[in-house]
Amino acid sequence: MNDGAVSLSVISLFLNADPVVKLVMLLLLAASIWSWAVIVEKLIDLGAVGRVARGYEQRAAEARTAAELIGPNIAAAAPPVRAILSAGLDERADPHDGIPETTNERRDRIERAMRLALNGELRRLENRLPFLASLGSAAPFIGLFGTVWGIMHSFAAIAAANNTSLAVVAPGIAESLFATAMGLAAAIPAVIAYNKFIVDIGRFAGRMQGLIGRSGALLCRAG
Repeated sequence: MNDGAVSLSVISLFLNADPVVKLVMLLLLAASIWSWAVIVEKLIDLGAVGRVARGYEQRAAEARTAAELIGPNIAAAAPPVRAILSAGLDERADPHDGIPETTNERRDRIERAMRLALNGELRRLENRLPFLASLGSAAPFIGLFGTVWGIMHSFAAIAAANNTSLAVVAPGIAESLFATAMGLAAAIPAVIAYNKFIVDIGRFAGRMQGLIGRSGALLCRAG
């Protein structure tokens, strides 16, 4: 029993696996570690911008002037919100080549600049999310490839040994199935995190669209 337990431990499953299966396991392990690094980074990043966005959303609803909206220190805001509001302020200060324009034209110009900044910030927030999506889709199949290859190798070894007892069959099958388990372990957190982050980014975009509409009116009114 002790020998069987040792042979079926995680470390033994890896050490005794076929070289191709070992390569699959190492690839999945590296991808899983990287995905967790991305997940932690995005949790911190999106949490920070979400809190700032909610604060500015409330401030925009209560503000009566651009100064009340922007606040005393715009540099303290999270980068996405700061970039969007700064784009509006820069566009308001732009003399627009001295060409006369109506209030609506000026507002449209300010809001257009802020939306362009928002698009750039959304692309930045979505950075590395395709990796999570790809990992969630591909990892189970990569693990399955390792399992199929390992089972083929195990069957060949069983045939060569001319012994089909469970003690001979079980370790090779377990080594192969472990690759599928690693693929699922890498894929499941990646899929869950990807879906959460997409929802969070969508909510942030919605808040920023509302902020842009309110900011455009205030910045235009500020003269």
